[in-house]
Amino acid sequence: MRGFDLLIVGAGAAGLSLARAAAGIVLPGVGTPRIALVEPPAGGPRSPDRTWCFWERGAGPWDAVLAARWDTVSVVSPSGAGHEQAIGPQSYKMLRSRDFDEYVRAGLGPNVHQYAATVTAIDDGADHATVHAEGADGSPVSLTARRVFDSRPPTALPAARTTLLQHFRGWFLHTAHDAFDPATALLMDLRTPQPRNGVSFGYVLPLSSREALVEYTEFTRRVLDDEGYDQALHRYTQDVLGLERFTVAASEQGVIPMTDGRLPTRAGRCVFRLGAAGGATRPSTGYTFSGIQRQVASVVRDLERGRPPTPPIPHKRRHLAMDSVLLRALDSGRLDGAAFFARLFARNDMRDVLDFLDGRAVLGRELLVAATAPVAPMSVTALECVFRPSPPSIL
Repeated sequence: MRGFDLLIVGAGAAGLSLARAAAGIVLPGVGTPRIALVEPPAGGPRSPDRTWCFWERGAGPWDAVLAARWDTVSVVSPSGAGHEQAIGPQSYKMLRSRDFDEYVRAGLGPNVHQYAATVTAIDDGADHATVHAEGADGSPVSLTARRVFDSRPPTALPAARTTLLQHFRGWFLHTAHDAFDPATALLMDLRTPQPRNGVSFGYVLPLSSREALVEYTEFTRRVLDDEGYDQALHRYTQDVLGLERFTVAASEQGVIPMTDGRLPTRAGRCVFRLGAAGGATRPSTGYTFSGIQRQVASVVRDLERGRPPTPPIPHKRRHLAMDSVLLRALDSGRLDGAAFFARLFARNDMRDVLDFLDGRAVLGRELLVAATAPVAPMSVTALECVFRPSPPSIL
């Protein structure tokens, strides 16, 4: 049985981000940490290639491997009215998971030991935890570590007032003629048919004048079947975008829980949850990558200072309370989701909205953005949330 200072379960955005950041630190009384990175063998239950998007000011640590970036974003209302704005000094950035994976692995030092094994159990202890796994040939693998960070998706969602699903399918399109503005990312095109409860929209990230990732997305309780996604994408690309001739080079699909249930980041004395499993996803938007980076930065600071490295929930309590109200209002049908998002972007500086959605707005601007929400449905829902306490967190 091999022993490590840190052990990371899962090699997605959260696991690899932590491995990269922790590989170069110095632990008090230890020095350079010995790190194990455990992920399923090839052919096992790994996540498919996917696209992560986020926004940030200026240069960032992942700029070298970005698939694209945009300094202008737009939103289209149900009526077809467009709202477009340059968002400098921020940029909207797109990162492909395979590029991220190759970049991070190429920079991992010799103190990071990678294991291809499927974790079957984690036993917590007083001063270390033991991770039990199964190799590709079925052989048992047991590793111990002073700190274990589990970044696997949760097997079950927590009890919550409201849980919606952000579910989507996207096509990487090639058109026969110029069809896209490569300088502008279309974040929400609300001209799609709307569900009774929730919201749907198109999402267009141009890679050139003839290439783009075009997605159809819903915030609803239930996912669609394959035929439903394909029909929605055909309607959106042809009837809304007016694309007549194109080929689909690749596709991606996903489901992101949007829940006001609480996902604790500590799972034991020596075991912690990281990433989506540890509440990194912003409930109202589904964006996760920025939250992961904030969690990792906090963990690394604590490790360097010899403190318990519990990943923080990277969203402030007041933001989670606002998210809970929004999710409930959408799910109850009190709030017209398409009208709400169109109004949010039309009545505010888009930079303020992005700061608001990322939890970085100063309080005064945050209140101004929040004040543009429709008063009646949000007030009724806020009162409902006050008098209907959320269920206790799960461990």
